Amino acid sequence: MLTPPFRRTKIIATLGPATESEEMLVKLITAGVDVVRLNMAHAKHDWTRMIIRRIRAAATKAGREVAIMMDIKGPEIRTGDLTVPIELKVGEIFDFTVKPDGDERDRSEEIRSVDVNYRNLVNDIKVGDTVLVDNGLIRLEVLEKRDTHIRCRVLTPGQLTSRRHINLPGVHVNLPSFTEKDRGDTHVGIEEGIDFVALSFVREANDILQLRAFLKEHHSRARIVAKIEDQSAIDNLDEIIRATDVLMVARGDLGIEVPLQELPVIQRRAVRTCLAIGRPVIIATHMLESMINQPMPTRAEITDVANAVYEQADCVMLSGETTVGKYPLECVSALDLIARRIEDEVANDFPEPAVFLDERMKLRRSAVVMANELPNSFLLTFTRRGINAAGLAAHRPARAPILAVTDSMETLRHLRMVRSIEPYYLASFGDPEKTINRAIESLQKLGRIKAGDKLVIISDVLTQSNRRIESIQLRTVE
Repeated sequence: MLTPPFRRTKIIATLGPATESEEMLVKLITAGVDVVRLNMAHAKHDWTRMIIRRIRAAATKAGREVAIMMDIKGPEIRTGDLTVPIELKVGEIFDFTVKPDGDERDRSEEIRSVDVNYRNLVNDIKVGDTVLVDNGLIRLEVLEKRDTHIRCRVLTPGQLTSRRHINLPGVHVNLPSFTEKDRGDTHVGIEEGIDFVALSFVREANDILQLRAFLKEHHSRARIVAKIEDQSAIDNLDEIIRATDVLMVARGDLGIEVPLQELPVIQRRAVRTCLAIGRPVIIATHMLESMINQPMPTRAEITDVANAVYEQADCVMLSGETTVGKYPLECVSALDLIARRIEDEVANDFPEPAVFLDERMKLRRSAVVMANELPNSFLLTFTRRGINAAGLAAHRPARAPILAVTDSMETLRHLRMVRSIEPYYLASFGDPEKTINRAIESLQKLGRIKAGDKLVIISDVLTQSNRRIESIQLRTVE
């Protein structure tokens, strides 16, 4: 079987100690990483500025531009500091204390406790609710609540250490979606020219609108990635997808917040909704978790990645695998191999392109249908803001790659997130016919197209009255 010349599914790699050197970044980009993710949960601003510049330099060395996604922390509830770990036993009574800063806890009772960083937790939670600590490893039930503490019974035992993450399944938490820390981090990202901002714990469309207003105020064209991570997001999924630029199915916290059997159902629903309205979608968390410590994925992980590709998600994402893992390059290679093989399978039995009501989308659908039926064909489009190219990608062409030519490096990087698109930079668009010819010549020099290839071109044409109209052209490369 011949290896396909390109991979449709995009790969996102999270940066960390294992991958932040320029040498490793060059290797990752060369291996096929399309988007580099910065996890801002604990990142300092000096490091952020330095690493963004290093990524750009590494991309130049590798000869391949990549996008940078800043993943901001969002609202988060954590336990406080402990001098020594607490071993919690089944049936034990345990308190989460929410007294104002500076107050001393009442230690008159022989009940162990830990502080929580969210002072309004008592008002949000109800008796009978479940509290999950440390990625759900410790499970407690709320028995009662008072002004300064929440009393719980331990249901699942475990060791509690400092600053552990708390999940509250089904509880609507009134924390701000875009925190002061997020504002500071995003401002640094804007100054350094990041391409995407991922907003954590999105609960409703208004959360996205707040971030969009901030980006607009600071004259940033960065795209927004909405991360769905709790039940509120599932309840408002459709409105969130319509409000955002990209959706991320963040299966880490989501898998804690919802019943385990619901997670694959939610993933499939999210992907299908994104496909129905032409919104890029990322599948994230635990894709190749075992490869943090071993050089080969498990069979279940291989199937999980394959399912994301079968569902036609735009991107698959690596987290711990490339931040602290021992085999970051092997992880990228595994995603690449699995995606190429499944895409080859899908190309042999592809579904009809989606049907959209918009006239321009119908035009693009016609181009995709034509390209699907022509062997050795390419979809060639010209785009300043990425709209034309993303519109084609929304129809999920099964065989022809989308060669998206743009005169904006910013748009080129945005298109790194979108399935099936190979973006190329061509300076200064002008007369449509001359621009097409220049693009074809450039692609031939790069070896991407050759004589005899069919080009389905979606472009403007200039009429005798100097009107620009959209057209579909079929040309054979000479």
